[in-house]
Amino acid sequence: MRILLYSLIFSLSVFGNLLIIVVLTVNKRMRTVTNTFLLSLAVSDLMMAVFCMPFTLIPSILKDFIFGAAMCKIVAYLMGISVSISTFSLVAIAIERYSAICNPLKSRVWQTRSHAYRVIAATWVLAFIIMIPYPVISHLESYQRPDNTTAHQCRHKWPRAKAEQTWYILLLLVLFVIPGAVMIVAYGLISRELYRGIQFEMGQKKDSTGVKNGLTSTVSSGSDDGDGCYVHMVPRPNSMEMSTLATSSGAPKAERPRTNTSEAKLEAKKRVIRMLVVIVVLFFLCWMPLYCANTWRAFDDISAMHALSGAPISFIHLLSYTSACVNPIIYCFMNTRFRKALLATFSCCAAPCRRRRLGLRDNEEDVMATGASMSKFSYTTVSTMGTC
Repeated sequence: MRILLYSLIFSLSVFGNLLIIVVLTVNKRMRTVTNTFLLSLAVSDLMMAVFCMPFTLIPSILKDFIFGAAMCKIVAYLMGISVSISTFSLVAIAIERYSAICNPLKSRVWQTRSHAYRVIAATWVLAFIIMIPYPVISHLESYQRPDNTTAHQCRHKWPRAKAEQTWYILLLLVLFVIPGAVMIVAYGLISRELYRGIQFEMGQKKDSTGVKNGLTSTVSSGSDDGDGCYVHMVPRPNSMEMSTLATSSGAPKAERPRTNTSEAKLEAKKRVIRMLVVIVVLFFLCWMPLYCANTWRAFDDISAMHALSGAPISFIHLLSYTSACVNPIIYCFMNTRFRKALLATFSCCAAPCRRRRLGLRDNEEDVMATGASMSKFSYTTVSTMGTC
């Protein structure tokens, strides 16, 4: 069962992240701010799949680390780096989305690809620096099996127990508690802003009879594709006269399309909120067992080894590695624009004209929760509800 599950997650992770890397690299129109962070996330998840999963499963099954002392240090170092970069990328994406949705005008000033490159470079350098202790403390140890044969295991040898406890508490805070809190706050504020939009839409639907009589009016953008991420403009009193004239002259023709568009936007916003909840839940579901197990082993190694050795710790590691498989699905493959770019990339050789038909529009709006960069959008309305 372990071999089957590890092989399945490994294949999906490698295949999915390689597709993301190819699509985002080949298609110039996909090189947005958020997609730049997604590219870094895909590279780190690919590293996690390649350097973590085989070197966790094989020694667990064979009860022997067969890769040598050098690989013991290298694998431990790359494991920590890949996990750190993946977590930092998720936090960067959450902050970028918060700024783009809740402060769209201010975010345009600094949300550029050059800024994204600097942030990504900083996260990689930080990950390489933070994980320096791993190659230092990782050692290949020999032990006798019950059948009197010699086996090896890659273990962490700390100079003092306090140092080990401090290290795992630090990892718990830097790679789990703080990133989880940032994601909860960022996506919570985004959800609140989208919920305000839902409430606004519901209020507009209830006041539709007032719109017909010229009592209220709204300004709607004709370029919205119902992605649930647009920004409303609450009408001002001095604009009521022009809006009344517009509704009196063209309301009968536009009433049904506007109603359909409004309902589509409401459903899109609800989907976005559900998607944000799924992102946060999956982050905690994938990583909480591993960090809890590591902290437990740091403070009570004997009882932790007795309870978690063998299959339990293997499945805990597998659960954390599942994030490398889930991230491509959540952030990219559920994105309509990414799917179009994927089809265009792999159908260009067989059908060049098909790629032109599936070419991406420069102003196409995507679902925010699946990786579209809001800083690339053309906002035609400004929110007067305030910032998050």
